[in-house]
Amino acid sequence: MPATSLSTTRRSLHGVAELLLAGPQHRATGEIALRVTADGFATSFEPDLRFDGRAVAAGGRRIEVAGLSYADIAAELGVVAREPVDLYGDGSGVRPAETVVLDSAAVAAIIGAFAAGDEALRRFAPDEEPILWPEHFDVGITIGEVNYGLAPGDGAVPEPYAYVGPHRPRSGEFWNVPFGAARTVRELGDASGILAFYDVGRRLIASGS
Repeated sequence: MPATSLSTTRRSLHGVAELLLAGPQHRATGEIALRVTADGFATSFEPDLRFDGRAVAAGGRRIEVAGLSYADIAAELGVVAREPVDLYGDGSGVRPAETVVLDSAAVAAIIGAFAAGDEALRRFAPDEEPILWPEHFDVGITIGEVNYGLAPGDGAVPEPYAYVGPHRPRSGEFWNVPFGAARTVRELGDASGILAFYDVGRRLIASGS
């Protein structure tokens, strides 16, 4: 899959999560946490908005998003396309007038990675609820002073990857990125492989490594 297709699609999906789901939810409830679903992602609170890999649905409305602007999609759904305001400095950078651009293979790769990461996190820490955060567009949990999660790629790692991010810097072969440890989903395989990666990170942290 071309890196440009993955990057462009990731930006558009980030915009969907931030402008069309998290923004309306935050204005209604004060909450920004989203959740991974089997075929995409959704709000955790009202209003009930869902992305299923091709379309955003709300109530009885379902709008296929590719080729449309965020503002036009929002108008069809009866919401306003806008990110949560004054909560964080980063984000997708997507503006409401931009057009959603999706490559079907890239969508499948990102949604599949989110689903595998969410499953691994639930198996790794059954008492924790994984959250898809709209700021960085990653699904994760925090246990003690360690973040565990799955990101769809970014400037540091250009494809979907799992991460272990201790709040205190670590050194050693396992810790291969400035924020801790990262391994691509392509390298780890399925949820079981991601879970094994998290387990190694937890053991090393517990041992002080």
